[in-house]
Amino acid sequence: MDDDAGRSEFVVRRAHESEYEALCGIDPIAARGDAGRRASIRRWCRQGLTAVAQDGSGPLGYCVVEYTFFEQGFVTMLMVAPAARGRGVGRRLLDAAAASCTTPKLFTSANVSNQPMQRLLRRAGWTPAGLLHGLDEGDPELFYLRPTTDGPAPAR
Repeated sequence: MDDDAGRSEFVVRRAHESEYEALCGIDPIAARGDAGRRASIRRWCRQGLTAVAQDGSGPLGYCVVEYTFFEQGFVTMLMVAPAARGRGVGRRLLDAAAASCTTPKLFTSANVSNQPMQRLLRRAGWTPAGLLHGLDEGDPELFYLRPTTDGPAPAR
């Protein structure tokens, strides 16, 4: 994880289980009381799968990497608090995920309708890897790949 506060006004580090309520507070779905999302956030934190970006005000975003996608790393969740978007939080979380990934490849996905996430992924050096229909009716899922063996992606 990246603990270099000098690069920006926030740090990225591993989240603790005790922080799951704070992460739920910045996740709009969990904040609305979605029990499934809240349980997932707690489990991800307990299992040590969650990185958190934070500044002096608290958490700004979080990222979860799991290893259940064909035994490769997969960014299951990237969430940036609405008020923190546009500050480079998502990019730093993705870079930290790639740097800490223990497999040669790191994947993620985004709905075709999620243009902001697709732009972020392209800027962060991810490449499209495939399209899957049927997860969300009428909104296919676009999968992305970022090789992890060559270190962080170049800035674009």
